[in-house]
Order: sequence, then structure tokens, then C-alpha cells
Amino acid sequence: MKIAVCVSGGGTNLQAIIDAIDNGTIHNTEIAVVISNNKNAYALERAAKAGIEGICISPKDFSSREEFNKAFVEKLDSYNVDLVVLAGFLVVIPPEMIRKYEYKIINIHPSLIPSFCGTGYYGLKVHEGALERGVKVTGATCHFVDEGTDTGPIILQKAVEVLEGDTPEVLQRRVMEQAEWIIMPRAIDLIARGCVSVVDGKVQIKGE
Repeated sequence: MKIAVCVSGGGTNLQAIIDAIDNGTIHNTEIAVVISNNKNAYALERAAKAGIEGICISPKDFSSREEFNKAFVEKLDSYNVDLVVLAGFLVVIPPEMIRKYEYKIINIHPSLIPSFCGTGYYGLKVHEGALERGVKVTGATCHFVDEGTDTGPIILQKAVEVLEGDTPEVLQRRVMEQAEWIIMPRAIDLIARGCVSVVDGKVQIKGE
């Protein structure tokens, strides 16, 4: 299975995927390309170190969002990938791309959806919201992408305990280590092995 990984920043989830492919946790999968909207993203350096092609396509380089969307989809199409992985990609995915790649785009979200998701909840803001509400358990969700915001069918979730004295940054790191870096590679592997299907808007996992 050929995948594209879309990134915007440091690329810790990308590294987790690279490592999982290298150590055999993810089967029968190769990263065809890493796409970033930020030319300075450290994720592109991670890709280069792993011998993976990395490219930057930024909305800032186009006169309109429509032009960017068209160029982005055309570039993605050129790699003939089977799955698109959003690993901290801070760009709104074009609706035409979501329709074209139905159930072939997955995202990692740093909460237990439906908690702390939707417009305005991304990155540290998710953890700030959790701490403000005093929740005792948070986590991460890997889901298919649809035309809503964090509303697509859920593939995997993993809970993480919130500890006394946590800051958003400390909680973010724990969620990444204990949940994100585990469930995203696992979801990719399940898809690569043909274990995942969507029936009536819900994910079914079979044949593990």
C-alpha cells in the first residue's frame, strides 16, 4: 500500500509511522511522499533522513484557495497513493479531494472524539480545553476524514489519564506518546491488511 503523509510541523507522528514501517509494525506499506504546507517544517527533514520524497505546497504561493486546492489535488493524484494520512496537517482539505478519496484519508485528533473536537480545537487548544474543563481522561482518535470537522467514522481510540499539575504541553506530550504514536500506525496497518471497512457510516474491523 502506498501512502502520502501530510504534515505542517515537527512530524512526530510521521516519525512514528516511519519507525513502525521499519520495524514491521506496519505491514506491506511504503510512504510515497510527504507533503507539507510549510517549507520550514522539520517533518520534511525527517522525510529526507529516511530517504522519502518531501515536497511543499503552500496556499501562500497561490493567488486563491481554489488554485491551491487544484494544485494540491493534482500533485497528490500524481503519486497514485492508496491512503492519505493527515499527521498534524493544518490545512482545510478541499471537499473535492474528500469526495475523490472517500474513506482513503485518515486523521489523528488529540482527544477522544466527540469531546474537544470541531472548529477551533487543534493542537494545544485541545489540551487547554480539556484542562479547563477538569476532565480526568483524555486521549486520541484516529478517524476517516469526511466533509465535516472531526466527524468522520472512528477507526481507533486510546485513552490517556490526565494527571494533577498537567500543563497543556505536558498533557500533549503524554497523549502523543501513549496514544497518537500507537493508534495511527496501528490504523494504517489494519487498512493495509484489508481489515477495515465502513458500513452504515461506522468502521468495522475484521480478520486481525
